[in-house]
Amino acid sequence: MTGISAKTFLIAAALGGLTSSAFAQAAPTPWELNSGTGYAYGKDGKTVAYKLGTNNAGTLLKGAKKVPKGTLFFVGENGQLYMRTGPYLEDDGKFKFGAN
Repeated sequence: MTGISAKTFLIAAALGGLTSSAFAQAAPTPWELNSGTGYAYGKDGKTVAYKLGTNNAGTLLKGAKKVPKGTLFFVGENGQLYMRTGPYLEDDGKFKFGAN
């Protein structure tokens, strides 16, 4: 598990959540991230979940960064994972980048 940062963990979790409901116009569903589980977006572009232990938690947190609130994760047309901070909702709460 060494070498996987918390940012990678959250990006992978985001990828999993977005692939299932990003384009739906229904009310968004919250992700179910579990403490004790690490989520990775690997070099091969695949997502993986790892069961975390407690013996090296300090090492995992070293170099990790919190993801700012208001961050959107999405997969581009090229299959690459992206993140964007800033507004992604209209004033009425609808997703800015959804289908018209």
